[in-house]
Amino acid sequence: MMDVVTLEDVNRQIGNGFRRLRFTPAIEAAFLRDYAANRVKLAAIWALIGTLIYDMVYFGDATMMSDVFSELVAVRFGIFTPFALFSVLALRRWPTARNYDLLAIAVAVLGVLLPMSVAVYSLSPYLFVYQNGNVAAFLFFVIALRPRFPTIVAGLVLMCAVQFTTTKLNGSFDDVVYTGIITFYVTLAIFLAMSAYFMERTDRLNFLHQLRGGLLHAQLERKSERDELTGLLNRHSLARIRDSIWREKSTTAAVTVIMLDIDRFKLFNDVHGHIEGDDCIRAVSQCILREVVGVGETFRFGGEEILVLMANIDRDEAHAIAERTRAAIESLGIQHRGLGGGHVVTASLGLAYGKLSEWSLEDLLRGADAALYEAKRNGRNTVSMFDGSGSAPFQEDQRDGGASVSVFAARHRTQ
Repeated sequence: MMDVVTLEDVNRQIGNGFRRLRFTPAIEAAFLRDYAANRVKLAAIWALIGTLIYDMVYFGDATMMSDVFSELVAVRFGIFTPFALFSVLALRRWPTARNYDLLAIAVAVLGVLLPMSVAVYSLSPYLFVYQNGNVAAFLFFVIALRPRFPTIVAGLVLMCAVQFTTTKLNGSFDDVVYTGIITFYVTLAIFLAMSAYFMERTDRLNFLHQLRGGLLHAQLERKSERDELTGLLNRHSLARIRDSIWREKSTTAAVTVIMLDIDRFKLFNDVHGHIEGDDCIRAVSQCILREVVGVGETFRFGGEEILVLMANIDRDEAHAIAERTRAAIESLGIQHRGLGGGHVVTASLGLAYGKLSEWSLEDLLRGADAALYEAKRNGRNTVSMFDGSGSAPFQEDQRDGGASVSVFAARHRTQ
């Protein structure tokens, strides 16, 4: 959607109202897309029903307008029916709100114009009854086709103009009857226009409430998948993203897990306090986001642990990203007074890399956790990697009670 609509926009629109049946540009664009989709979906059904009813007047033509019957058959089956079919095909090809309104008004006006233009030349005594049949066309236009209100007003005006002009040209009615016809159709048009206004108003209000409900649901979904402190994805969203990645099951596709832990964070909290501790986690989280944007998803895995999940990048690139992230966190220069003067906050990172066809996320998480432990053991502020690209899935090493892990470390002096 090019036009972004927010929950605040919708609430403001509901509060301000829309007496002119017009929303703010972004909401109006969304409404028109919904309007076009709904109308086009029903266009074929209404075309079938409307054309069937219209052509069934064939029997009325035969009994009431026998002197121009052949001409009426020609316009009904030779012009109107093909045009109705063309309208459906045109809407499927160009399904916009404007096109629907234009075709709706064309169908309605044509539906009145064709038989009445033939009736101009009729001398039938039943013309008064016959012309009243156009009431059905008025009702079908407003109630069944239901274009937007301005289109309905324009259509009713044109249909009345056709009705009044053709009955006048026929000359069968005296002034009293002709005035009665005008009064009847003008009254009908006014009532139909009023009902159309309130129908569209109700449709628009329903649309606003549906849009508001959808935005509220989306907002709740986003909140349910985000960590409140850092804004990172949470563990609840990890299952959804895992399923989307592992659904490929490609024999060549690989995924990298980075497990990151802020070094000596408990000591930082004890010395600086929990408020500064929260600030530290937020700053580190935003730093990680900047480094992995576009290549991976970032999660708060628990406490000061942060998880990065990257798909379809090679092992060397994954290690380069991890090393760049480590350096960026150190470069933040967040003072760590618990370690003495001049020391700053750093992080240790453990990586696990493996093919989707051979490794589950749980395997890689255990591998990354083992690599993180190795990074801590090697002096912190270090990147270590568990490489599963050519191994069997991760298994516990029963000999030493720990994880069997192949690690290489890029060691850095702890600041």
